[in-house]
Amino acid sequence: MPLGYAAVDKKIVPAPAEAAAVRTIFARYLKLGSVRALAQDLARRGIRSKPRRQLNGRPINGGRFGVGALAYLLKNRFYIGEVVYRGEVHRGEHEAILDPTLFEAVQVKLAGRARARRSRLGGSPAVLSGRLFDDRGNRMSPTHTNKGGTRYRYYVSQAVLQKKPQASVGRVPAAEVETLVLAALRNHLKASGAGKQLPDNDRDLIARHVERVTLTANQIELRLHQVVEEAPPKLDAETIAKTIAIPRTSPVQVAAKGIIHVPAHNTPMKPGRRDALLLAIAKACQWMDDLVHGRAASFTMIAHREEKTERHIRLLASLAFVSPRIVSALLEGTAPADLTLTRLARALPHSWAEQERRVGASGKCRGVAPF
Repeated sequence: MPLGYAAVDKKIVPAPAEAAAVRTIFARYLKLGSVRALAQDLARRGIRSKPRRQLNGRPINGGRFGVGALAYLLKNRFYIGEVVYRGEVHRGEHEAILDPTLFEAVQVKLAGRARARRSRLGGSPAVLSGRLFDDRGNRMSPTHTNKGGTRYRYYVSQAVLQKKPQASVGRVPAAEVETLVLAALRNHLKASGAGKQLPDNDRDLIARHVERVTLTANQIELRLHQVVEEAPPKLDAETIAKTIAIPRTSPVQVAAKGIIHVPAHNTPMKPGRRDALLLAIAKACQWMDDLVHGRAASFTMIAHREEKTERHIRLLASLAFVSPRIVSALLEGTAPADLTLTRLARALPHSWAEQERRVGASGKCRGVAPF
């Protein structure tokens, strides 16, 4: 039952005190123009969410409004006597508790804020902004830091920013999660036959196909939109998976020894090269996972799917077994500036310690301590 109403004799009737609170919420948003500012304002005023009862009958007192709950409340047409069913608006049998003029004014302001936000995000490199969540349902927002003249991007959970109980992942390097998501999404769409005309722009690809990304300590789950426009006529939309699970290994934290930060006087690796290396590693991990779980029968099939030569696929496949310390160094921007994809992939030893020794052994690899 929405805030503002109560069930009496199997009928929905206004609850006067709650209805007054609803009208205050709408009026305050119109004045403040920000859902986040509104949440803070309501907390100061002591206006809380609707009390509820658990299945065992135990009462739960109302709590502070979150941004998501307020955004939903402000769009709820139930308050003007309407009901939305399967995308269509119908006149309800219950009494309206809000002036339609106030409701529409709030919708106009919400729409204006949404357009402004989309405009800001259009110029941002954070392609998962608005779609990435931790395993407790907290949105993960893009942020960055600067080291040695290079910008490093991250996604940070709102639980961290608001000092709430944290999920298994509080912060993650943007390059890691973006490359894993994009590689898995492109592979999935190509394998399903829906990838004939994929957009080259990563942001457009994510916007068209991805509804939500959930991040855990060892997995990334992609929830796709219900309809894939590029699916060939012979493929039923229901045959195309709605979710994709991507294995993920958390970066190893290196303290006393291992790959350490590049000194300020050394040139850091260019972001474009770092992202290319991370993308290649992510693809290699996905290919090996496809082979292990039977989604691909051979390197030949993967080469056909990726529209690459089998020799190219076999060369990069070894990157699935790169040492986590080397991956961590790439994510944190502390890997040698002259490390290339070819150099990393060719003659890659099976031993992680030997891989790390070779990366740190070159005279050109400044900033890397021997393992």
